[in-house]
Amino acid sequence: MLKKLLLTSAAIATSSAALAADLPRRAAPPVFTPVAPVFTWTGAYFGINAGYVFDGDTRFDRTTGDLANNNAALAVGLRPTAARVRNDGFTGGGQIGYNYQFTPGSGFVIGIEADAAYTDLNRIRTLSNTTNFGPLVTPGAVATTRVNTYQGGLDFLGTVRGRVGYAFDRFMVYGTGGFAYGGVNNRVTFFAPNGTIPFFNGRQNDIQTGYAYGGGIEYALPTDSFFNFFRSSAVTLKAEYLHYNLGGDRFAIPGVNGGPGNYSARVRNDGDLVRAGLNYKFGTF
Repeated sequence: MLKKLLLTSAAIATSSAALAADLPRRAAPPVFTPVAPVFTWTGAYFGINAGYVFDGDTRFDRTTGDLANNNAALAVGLRPTAARVRNDGFTGGGQIGYNYQFTPGSGFVIGIEADAAYTDLNRIRTLSNTTNFGPLVTPGAVATTRVNTYQGGLDFLGTVRGRVGYAFDRFMVYGTGGFAYGGVNNRVTFFAPNGTIPFFNGRQNDIQTGYAYGGGIEYALPTDSFFNFFRSSAVTLKAEYLHYNLGGDRFAIPGVNGGPGNYSARVRNDGDLVRAGLNYKFGTF
């Protein structure tokens, strides 16, 4: 009896082992390895900028008079037919924009940006000349001196530009160009002979439009950067150069305090600036 019981137990054990061998084995769960997201420049952004206008240029060209006497003063150099005022100064403002990157990581980026900035440009240039112009008008008159002042100013500058660039992951180079506008503040004053009383005075104080173009570089800060105060991958730093041209316009320089007739001058405003900027892009990646 005992022998039968032992044989039966052995048979059951053998069958169970064979059955277990036929069952599929349970594999160990895979180890999860997180994949770092790829940075993309796609998204809206806003930021601030500051820089320097190093070649602001206000040119008063082709000054003319409406009387023979006034044109004679221009002909002999008592009143300049052209003058230039060079300006330089601080600029600071803000910008908003949107970028679209075709392929995350490295690839082409297109976008649009609008900015507006205060400009500290306001300079006056004085030109004077002495000649025997008097006898041309009144026989026996003595030589006279004419003092002429030119003020060139730009109160603010704004642009709306397209951007086309190429990103090398977090580093991007780009070119840019588009519409520009600015608040010009120009003045011309011609003084009375041998005196300090304004004889002719004209001012242009309005918004002029034109174009701007340039290029720059931009870098997206890593999350652990000291300067990334948002602790996100959405803070970028940029440096760019722009040339602006606000076109030309003619304005009147009418006679005042008994000045006979009127003058007029065509004025053009353009310049170059370099600036740095900081942007916050919506969305971490």
